Amino acid sequence: MKKIVNVATNEAVSAWGAKLDTLVENKLTLSHDEAELHLYETFQQANLIQLRFNAPVMTSMLSGRKVMHLREMDPFDYQPGESLLLPSDRLMQIDFPDATTDSPTRCLALTISDEFIRETIDQLNEEIPRVETVDQWQLDTDNYLLQNDPEISSLTDKLIRLFRENNAFRPFFIKNTLRELIVRLSQTQVHTGLLLQTNQHINTNRLAFVVSYIRENITRNLSVEELCDKACLSKSHFFRLFKSELGISPAQFILTERIRRAKAILSNPTKTITDACYESGFNSVTHFSSAFRSVEHICPGNLNGNC
Repeated sequence: MKKIVNVATNEAVSAWGAKLDTLVENKLTLSHDEAELHLYETFQQANLIQLRFNAPVMTSMLSGRKVMHLREMDPFDYQPGESLLLPSDRLMQIDFPDATTDSPTRCLALTISDEFIRETIDQLNEEIPRVETVDQWQLDTDNYLLQNDPEISSLTDKLIRLFRENNAFRPFFIKNTLRELIVRLSQTQVHTGLLLQTNQHINTNRLAFVVSYIRENITRNLSVEELCDKACLSKSHFFRLFKSELGISPAQFILTERIRRAKAILSNPTKTITDACYESGFNSVTHFSSAFRSVEHICPGNLNGNC
């Protein structure tokens, strides 16, 4: 293990305005009744630095790159835009292969009271039950790596600001933001499971069955009434549950699935934009190109050099 250097230099500058006590995992800790926010900065390369917390923790990368070593997982790169959920007392061993004083590695670790997490999830299950009575909202903290969506990124930024505020309402704002973060993370885990492990849920979850049905019939014109019928739900109930468990509306999901299919088609150099349009369920090249740009932010021809 590389020894931590405990002497700071004038060249390294903290983004948090805190005193630098070390160049490796220099830490600023801010507290709340239900949580602690730890902001870390590393200004030099280091290997196998050990870290663990006595409460469930969400870590998020802010800048730079780490290599994470966790139990039962191969080492992996950990980069900005990603978060990792870990249970209490889980050992992390961390490499900092790229950190320098000019380009430090920065991350946060947010520990949240296990009791507060349980209370929030229990309230969620009571007030907004899932579509199937056998399923419940939960928060999996067992080495759970996720890509931050805009809501989670926004909440993370907000918590950094709130923890550093000098405001009489600060504890109230932090508590409400923590609750929202827990719910958003639970939603993310549910819809990720339904979308990426659909076949595992297809016989027990009506929405997973609808997801599979949409994918199998993506080139057809799928009506809302048809999908409601497959889910055995009323229209209003179907829309509400689809959005809460999958994070997007049925129409948005159909669009993203068609674009995903179109991208796969365009990866074949013998296929044209017209092929991708009609083979992915669109009935107009103009509409297809516009929809593709709205989702992917590039022209579909960029994928096969015909734009």
